[in-house]
Amino acid sequence: MSCCTERPPGSRAAGRRRRVGDVLIRDVMTESVVTAPPDCPVRAVAETMRERNVGSVILVDDSGAPVGFVTDRDLAVSVLADGRDAAEPAEGHASAPVITGEPQMSVEDAAQLMVTHGIRRLPVLDGGRLIGIVTLDDLAVRTGDLVLAQRITAEITRATMPGFYFHNRGG
Repeated sequence: MSCCTERPPGSRAAGRRRRVGDVLIRDVMTESVVTAPPDCPVRAVAETMRERNVGSVILVDDSGAPVGFVTDRDLAVSVLADGRDAAEPAEGHASAPVITGEPQMSVEDAAQLMVTHGIRRLPVLDGGRLIGIVTLDDLAVRTGDLVLAQRITAEITRATMPGFYFHNRGG
């Protein structure tokens, strides 16, 4: 039995091309967010990711406030690769504190926040309540701005990778 839950989706108009400077993250976010309590076993989190076809689960406390963020990569690197017990609580493998955005932020501001913190997913809070999530895919697909998506991806990659991957080869 899974301890994860999904916040119900609302209707969002996707696929329309918009001027990025005019787009707010509430217009491009995914309202359906998969959550779990911090003590949920990592196996249940991984099973939920597979069943719901998502790459992350937000850990929330009893009041619904985000307290951690678990990605499929976290599970691969800190659980599987280290031979950890799948019954361990997810909170021991989560990223925290959770970097969040607000629904009235512009897409540009959200993108800058993601780059600054080297993250690909940004939970959206309204008055402390989790109402959605914005991903790099959301920014690319729902704004129609592939240049923005490529720039963000490149900047996030540079922010999270060791410098030796980007050395000048001369010439």
